[in-house]
Amino acid sequence: MKLHLTIDGAENHIELLARAPDCRFRFGEGAESAAHVETPEPGVYSILMDGRSYDARVEESPGGLIVAIDGYRFEIEVHDPRRRARQPARHGDGGREVVAPMPGKVIRVLIAPGDAVTAGQGLVVVEAMKMQNELKAQRDGRVQSVGAREGATVAAGELLAILE
Repeated sequence: MKLHLTIDGAENHIELLARAPDCRFRFGEGAESAAHVETPEPGVYSILMDGRSYDARVEESPGGLIVAIDGYRFEIEVHDPRRRARQPARHGDGGREVVAPMPGKVIRVLIAPGDAVTAGQGLVVVEAMKMQNELKAQRDGRVQSVGAREGATVAAGELLAILE
């Protein structure tokens, strides 16, 4: 699972390959790393990584999370693309994103930039778990851009098209 992070204002991402207690992950474009993680009490994580022990205290804040490790404080916003898939984003110019609702493969792209679309019209067909899912326009509009490519593998929340 990939998560997009904003850490003290800097954008990055983490790919979680295995969950606790024996975590495996890839931070940014770096190599795969491992850590053993225990939760002795809510909001406290005991982490053993590369032979060193860390205690991380995590608190929720209105803007995301506050994480304190060894006297250092980090403000972190976590963006899960799977949640984004459930609520298409709007662009300042009124555009609306069409995103993959789940990981899969793009089977057909039924639109092109500049095409007029009507509510309920098919836009992109994504195959997931041997089922084809046709993503449809939520309202009338025009195709601003198309990021989907036939045969491409897509992650949940990945941008497929933008409608005006």
